[in-house]
Amino acid sequence: MFCDKIKIRVEAGDGGDGCVSFRREKYVEHGGPDGGDGGKGGDVVFIGDRNENNLNEFFYKHHWRAEDGGRGRGRQMFGKHGADCEVKIPLGTQVFLLPDRAQVADITEHGRRVVIAKGGGGGAGNVHFKSSVNQAPRKYKPGKPGEAFELELELKLLADVGIIGCPNAGKSTLISKISNARPRIAPYPFTTLHPNVGTMTFDDFKQLLIADVPGIIKGAHEGVGLGHEFLRHIERCKLLLLLVDMAGVDNRQPWDDYAQLLGELQLYNPQILKKPRFVVANKMDLPAAERKLAAFKRHHPDVKLLAISAATGDGVPALMKRLRRHARAPFDAA
Repeated sequence: MFCDKIKIRVEAGDGGDGCVSFRREKYVEHGGPDGGDGGKGGDVVFIGDRNENNLNEFFYKHHWRAEDGGRGRGRQMFGKHGADCEVKIPLGTQVFLLPDRAQVADITEHGRRVVIAKGGGGGAGNVHFKSSVNQAPRKYKPGKPGEAFELELELKLLADVGIIGCPNAGKSTLISKISNARPRIAPYPFTTLHPNVGTMTFDDFKQLLIADVPGIIKGAHEGVGLGHEFLRHIERCKLLLLLVDMAGVDNRQPWDDYAQLLGELQLYNPQILKKPRFVVANKMDLPAAERKLAAFKRHHPDVKLLAISAATGDGVPALMKRLRRHARAPFDAA
C-alpha cells in the first residue's frame, strides 16, 4: 500500500487549571494563599524526516493528540507541562487546513520542526489574586483549551529525477537497474499502481533520488486509467526522464506516445514542461526498434534521443552519467 493523501485530526493539549490552596504550617499564622499555576498543554509538532517516503502511518492512525498540562498545586508549585506530540513527516508533505484547504506548512527539510497546533496555557493559581482587601482569595483561572484542527496531508515526493512514460514502457525495469528500488515487473500495462522511489548510488558514493510514477495514457486528464493521480510527485523533480517504448510492443507508435505524454503533462500543469528533460528510447534490443527509431526522428526531428535497453543494460551506464551531470540544481519547491 502507498498512501500519499490523507485527512487527519490533530489536537494540542489543554492547559492545566490553577490551584486554590492556603499555606498551613505550624507556628505560621495566616499563611495566606499559595496555589500554583497549571502547566501548559503540549503542542502537536510535525518533523521532516528523510527516512519516511509515504503517509501510510496516518492511514491507520487518524487522530493525534498531545498531553494535557497538569493542575497547579499548593506551596506555589506549578503543574507539569504536557508532552508534545511529535510526528515524523516525509519530506515534500504539504499540510492543508480544512475545510477551506488553506496551506499551513510545506515540509521540505530534514529535521525541520513545525508547530501545527499550540497547546493551551495554564491557568493562574489563587496566589495571583491576593490583595490588601482580599487576603484569602478562593479564585483561580482554568487552563485554556489547546488548538484542534482537521488537516489534509498531501505528499509530493522530493526526487532528483522523475521517470514518466506510457504503460509497459519499461519504467519499473529501468528504475530497478539504476537504483535500489525493487518494484513489481511484469509484461503487461499498469503493473505499477503507485510511485516507486529509489536511490542511485555512484562509485564515489554520490547519490540521486529517482521516482517512477504509474503509466500515463490518453485521456488521463479526464480520469482514464490512473488519471493524473500521481503526477504531483514529479512537480518538484529537478529533471524529467520521458521513457518511450521504441519497439511498440503494445501496438502503439513511439512518436504518438511521445506526443501524448507531452499533451497530458500540458493539461496537468504547463509549468512541468519548463523543466529540463531527457527523452530515452527503450527496448532497443527488440527487432522493430531500429526501424521505428528512424521513423521517430522523422516525426520529431528536434528531439535528442538516448537509446538504451533496460532489459539488457545496454546504454544504461551512459544514461546514469548524464543523469548525474544534469540533476544537481537545488530542489524547486513549486
